[in-house]
Amino acid sequence: MSTDTPWLAADEQIAWRTYLRGVAVVFEALNKDILDSDNLSLHEYEVLSRLSESPERSMRMSTLADHLVHSRSRLTHTVRRLEERGFVSRTVCEDDRRGVNCNLTETGWQALVKAAPSHVRSVREHLVDKLGHDQMIELGSLCAKLFDDDVAL
Repeated sequence: MSTDTPWLAADEQIAWRTYLRGVAVVFEALNKDILDSDNLSLHEYEVLSRLSESPERSMRMSTLADHLVHSRSRLTHTVRRLEERGFVSRTVCEDDRRGVNCNLTETGWQALVKAAPSHVRSVREHLVDKLGHDQMIELGSLCAKLFDDDVAL
């Protein structure tokens, strides 16, 4: 072991592992709930949600990957599944023929509208109600410190 590495103190190590477990537990619960209620994965729901908030319900694939913090490959697989269900379509970017846009279809919009209430209930149950409003806002502020880019939430 290198002696010049500033190892985590015992309480920092506990906090780190607790953070990892907390994120995994919440993600798994949210993913299970939305799969059970709407036959969508949490990743698929997030793609639909981000597209719904974009101008013309469309976003360049590379930008969408950045917003979701997904690899291009992972996003491509998710979008392919959504495309097979008629929820999204892909088109060549008008301004840059090398790029591809992902577009929310009307079918995708309707799936999102149907899934949103149960997803919000799940977020409240597994996170907001457990933390309370103030700690939820604090969690958001703390997490914002973890990234230093200009990607819109």
